[in-house]
Amino acid sequence: MRELCPWYALSVKHQHEQPVRAALEYKGFEALVPTYRARKHWSDRTKELNLPLFAGYVFCRFSLDQRISILDTPSVSRLVGFGGSPTPVAAEEIAALQKAMSAGAPMRPWPQMQPGDRVRVERGPLRGIEGQLVKDDGGFQLLISVELLQRRVAVRVEADVVVPLGPTHTFTQAVFASRA
Repeated sequence: MRELCPWYALSVKHQHEQPVRAALEYKGFEALVPTYRARKHWSDRTKELNLPLFAGYVFCRFSLDQRISILDTPSVSRLVGFGGSPTPVAAEEIAALQKAMSAGAPMRPWPQMQPGDRVRVERGPLRGIEGQLVKDDGGFQLLISVELLQRRVAVRVEADVVVPLGPTHTFTQAVFASRA
């Protein structure tokens, strides 16, 4: 039995994930665009859409000697990799995505956030507030600072209503890090 080719991630043009998947499948490749259901709000209507879990990326199974055919596909920008070389996606990761999709499990993108990251609340009554994310036994807290008083207030938030702004790098932390 012939060994299966590895999966690779392809970077594609904005909102071209499904057309690229279809084009790759037409060429005979196995391609995957995991999606999730999302409610989008406009000023005049609300609509449920299937959106890609990994916006701007399509997964495709192929051998590297076929990469010219992959890169010739309209809207494919590049193969994702490190050090100038395409890097395969772990087969277990693709299998987990496929299993979750076939089970019909509800999925959604989840930002890479760590306690200490600066975040902004995107939904709900706290929308627009920025602060530092911390974790405690009950979940996540958003620390809101009043610098003049050198005080902070913790507000409980759900992790799915915040988006990362980037890691916290205060001047003091940078100074101590440079002295270490």
